[in-house]
Amino acid sequence: MIKKENKGITLTRQCELVGINKSSLYYERRGESETNLELMKQIDELHTVHPYYGARRIQKTLVRKGYSGNIKRIRRLMFKMELLTSYPKRNLSKIAPGHKKYPYLLRNVAITKINQVWSTDITYIPMQKGFMYLTAVIDWHSRYVLSWKLSNTMNVEFCKECLQEAIDNYGAPEIFNTDQGSQFTSEKFTSIWKENQLDNVKISMDGKGRATDNAFIERIWRSVKQEKIYNSTFADGTALWMALTEYFNFYNFDRVHQSNNYKTPSEIYGVKQLEFSEKD
Repeated sequence: MIKKENKGITLTRQCELVGINKSSLYYERRGESETNLELMKQIDELHTVHPYYGARRIQKTLVRKGYSGNIKRIRRLMFKMELLTSYPKRNLSKIAPGHKKYPYLLRNVAITKINQVWSTDITYIPMQKGFMYLTAVIDWHSRYVLSWKLSNTMNVEFCKECLQEAIDNYGAPEIFNTDQGSQFTSEKFTSIWKENQLDNVKISMDGKGRATDNAFIERIWRSVKQEKIYNSTFADGTALWMALTEYFNFYNFDRVHQSNNYKTPSEIYGVKQLEFSEKD
């Protein structure tokens, strides 16, 4: 646990020891009004339950629930939250100029073993006053959450730190899959494999406008939000981090999955809880 009053060790060092970003300890307003923050929370809940809802249907649903907000506002907020509806559409997102696009390598590929495919993504997490971003790296076959990080900003650095932690603890996959977000297409992020002398890892990226290509991690976002986030309120980043630490321990080591023949992700991946908890 992070203790800000501890004079014997700096906050930076405490964060390094528990494996989180220092930025996750603080809440900073993101330039949105209280009305927009409430709309974003409602949008996130609707999108989690109905990922196929587009901006117009979400806007109409919010109006029926008593919220105000025109389609332009809803689209802007969804863009800020990087929400993607789960059906193909044209010109949904564009890769940042100069960033390389990799092909999607997993269509019709049978996932039969651990470390065959890893995946990462970012999601929006509502708080009592504001929001943060959560990223995670998972193993597709076992559904095991290899690493996760919180941040106030949706930048490359915290995504790369999360992936580096997974590499340090678990090696590397045969294929690594992401969406086409600018964080993941940047040279700063994709160079991690070369930096770790893992040039044999194949990079795969979702087709434009196809959230279903990364469905495994989308299911984890739905689980963590419905089972932990929406049932609680979090005053600051520390409270949120503690809640997520508890949840991901539960998810990895106690939560059985039908797709795993009712075994836990850790049983399929082959790790004991001690390995995960040593970092706490």
